Amino acid sequence: MDWKQLWEIISAPDNVPIVALIPLLAFYLYLAWRQANANDQLIAQLEGDAALAKTHHRKAWPFQPGWQKEVHVWPFLLRMEFLAAIIVTIILMVWSITLNAPLEEPANPNLTMNPAKAPWYFLGLQEMLVYFDPWIAGVVMPTLIIFGLMIIPYIDTNPLGGGYYTWKQRKFAISTFLFGFIILWVSMIIIGTFIRGPGWQWFWPGQTWDHNRLIYEVNRDLPDIFGITSNLAKGIFGAVVVGGYYAVAGLTVHSLFWRHNPKNYRRMSLLQYSLMMFFLITMIALPIKIAIRLLFHIKYVCITPWFNI
Repeated sequence: MDWKQLWEIISAPDNVPIVALIPLLAFYLYLAWRQANANDQLIAQLEGDAALAKTHHRKAWPFQPGWQKEVHVWPFLLRMEFLAAIIVTIILMVWSITLNAPLEEPANPNLTMNPAKAPWYFLGLQEMLVYFDPWIAGVVMPTLIIFGLMIIPYIDTNPLGGGYYTWKQRKFAISTFLFGFIILWVSMIIIGTFIRGPGWQWFWPGQTWDHNRLIYEVNRDLPDIFGITSNLAKGIFGAVVVGGYYAVAGLTVHSLFWRHNPKNYRRMSLLQYSLMMFFLITMIALPIKIAIRLLFHIKYVCITPWFNI
């Protein structure tokens, strides 16, 4: 196992942001959970004591003598922002002095990089090209991500959790965000950075990146497994499979959402609920598609003359 090569990958200047991302993400998740847990305990305490709820200041940390009862932008907020700006500037200066910029020689058409990787913030999209048709991974998926982020304020009907950290009052929203951000985005960036080697092949940490490595794997489409050869039949079969997935997943998610979020369900209109279900089920489909490709070597499920899924 070539751990020296692994260290070279980790210490590369353009991979430093990914290495720093992992502990920073864990730290801020813990910090947010800690504050949310403290607020949830306070909420439960105030709900159980009506007299205390009328007089308590509704903060997780009790009021101390000498504290100002009102928090103003100056000096509290601006002072913290000014200190944060100074600290970030110092970090960037030290970073720029100690690490060389990851600039390379001018492009040479006679010498192609292997592996040729996009910048780290695009590695998630590059990894999706392995599992989806280029038109789907490069156009449809980014469009759905942008549109989905735009409609979040419209479909979020939960009035609780505004301006404070909480887990119990926003379990569905927080779980969905963590699934989309960590599982569907950060994990694929990590895979594209540390796992994908020459030829965009899968190399586990510690394996040598062998440029002459050959993998004898046959990727098949789902209709081929069932002996379907006609292009029309492949399209119909794929449409039935995709439609069946949305139907089964929709019923399953609907039952779970109704059971655990009945109040939010009643607040939503039909359009809001339909949009939420469509984007959520589509998000769940991504790791499922990745799993069947890696485990069963199934490339596409639905085959059409225009695009493949």
